[in-house]
Amino acid sequence: MMDNETIKEEQQDSYQNRFSWMRRYNTLDDYPQVKGYDFEQEFDFDRFMEAMAVTGIQATEMSRGIEIINMMLDDDAKIYLSMTSNIISSGLREIIVFLVKQKFVDVIVTAAGAVEEDVIKTLRPFVTGSFDAPGRALFEQGIGRIGNIFAPYDRYLYFERFMNPFFEKLYLMQKKKGRPLCATEFTRELGFAIGSEESFLYWAAKNDVPVFCPALTDGSIGDLFYFQRQKHPDFFIDIVADHEKIVKLALEYEKTGAILLGGGVPKHYVLNSNIFKDGLDYAVYVTTAQEFDASDSGGNQQEAMSWAKLKVNAPNVKIKCEATVVFPLMVAASFARRFHERKAKKKPHA
Repeated sequence: MMDNETIKEEQQDSYQNRFSWMRRYNTLDDYPQVKGYDFEQEFDFDRFMEAMAVTGIQATEMSRGIEIINMMLDDDAKIYLSMTSNIISSGLREIIVFLVKQKFVDVIVTAAGAVEEDVIKTLRPFVTGSFDAPGRALFEQGIGRIGNIFAPYDRYLYFERFMNPFFEKLYLMQKKKGRPLCATEFTRELGFAIGSEESFLYWAAKNDVPVFCPALTDGSIGDLFYFQRQKHPDFFIDIVADHEKIVKLALEYEKTGAILLGGGVPKHYVLNSNIFKDGLDYAVYVTTAQEFDASDSGGNQQEAMSWAKLKVNAPNVKIKCEATVVFPLMVAASFARRFHERKAKKKPHA
């Protein structure tokens, strides 16, 4: 029978063997410490945003996204903005208007819903509602729901009344040119037709920022296309012409960066076009979609690199958060800061 001293020695040897890996460690004393913002001090937005960098988790990823956007701006990279339609459904529409109006983005790729809702919200607003509102009750009251945003059906009546004469104008343009218009020509003419400074399509048309919509029929606007074809069977939109256009842009640009809000067709259309220049030089993903199902929406930067959509040495980040939460902060700490700095420099000295 072992005495107590022998048992203690064997236990000590066992612990040392079990945790032998602890003999080899790095203290990481030169790394930034994880620390949150101190709200007891007077609030300062710049210090608050600086604190995000060392908060950890997605706050740190967001801070990295801001850093990469500023790198794009410093490098004079051409900035592609892709966005799903819910970006325009929400109050982010006003932020997109700011970016296009101030010429901070060079190419936009979006979904049909964003195109039609930009028109609709110029005519009549959407309102805030609830995620839990019963679909049956909303249907009976003639209200459509986009998450927790309510869009009464009458908005689409206003939209149709606006679009019908616009379609006739486009048809006459097609006849005059002797060819179908492409989607970027469609969105450009629509922007001028809207003529409202509340519209991102208006500012895109005015500032010559192409708005690509490769899935233009995927929405209410597609239904109106269908109705127009009943009246004019020879009415077409040329999608291939836009593909040629976006590829040529990628080949012309020396440096390209992308801000990808959400996934779907808009995200992939930007990534795919940059294959022709061996990939984007910068990329900032903002999404809630994950990689596990192998969808393109959830696909990460490493997947994009495997297809030469993103350069292997490109600064990049995937911020796993819903865009209405983080994108306003990102814009405030990058584009908006530069806008106000530029504005201050133009002010005459007292």
